[in-house]
Amino acid sequence: MKSKTLLVVFLLFSAVSFSQQLTLKSGGKIYDSNNQKLSNAAVKEILAAQPELLAQYNQGRTKAAAGGFLLGFGVGLLGADLVTGITQDKIYPTAITYIGLASTIIAIPVLIGHSKKIKKAIDGYNESLLINKTGFNVEKINVITNQNGIGMRISF
Repeated sequence: MKSKTLLVVFLLFSAVSFSQQLTLKSGGKIYDSNNQKLSNAAVKEILAAQPELLAQYNQGRTKAAAGGFLLGFGVGLLGADLVTGITQDKIYPTAITYIGLASTIIAIPVLIGHSKKIKKAIDGYNESLLINKTGFNVEKINVITNQNGIGMRISF
């Protein structure tokens, strides 16, 4: 009886230990429970079982790419117009400066929004692990007595 109980306890702990929690650290890097950095493809593979979380993660990655492009484009235009204004005899600032400034300002909320979406997807995945912690549901537990002694019956 002791060996059966230990087997059940071992199976429960082994089922829980295979679920890996994800951690989002600064810089948008995602780590698993072993503190190893996961690639974008690995995170997508992990989230593939939950399509709504995968869609949210993909939206966050798309916003990150768009925000990075807008920020780089804006800073590039600002720098190019500044260098042109300094080296040539032109009136500074021109329309290029204003376009670059607008692109840079638009990039800020886009970049802030991407990290929130990715964080929600990772948090949703971690919460789903906590909900499905057991592999079975115990319906009822009965204490049984007979001529041989006292026992316990667990119905799954």
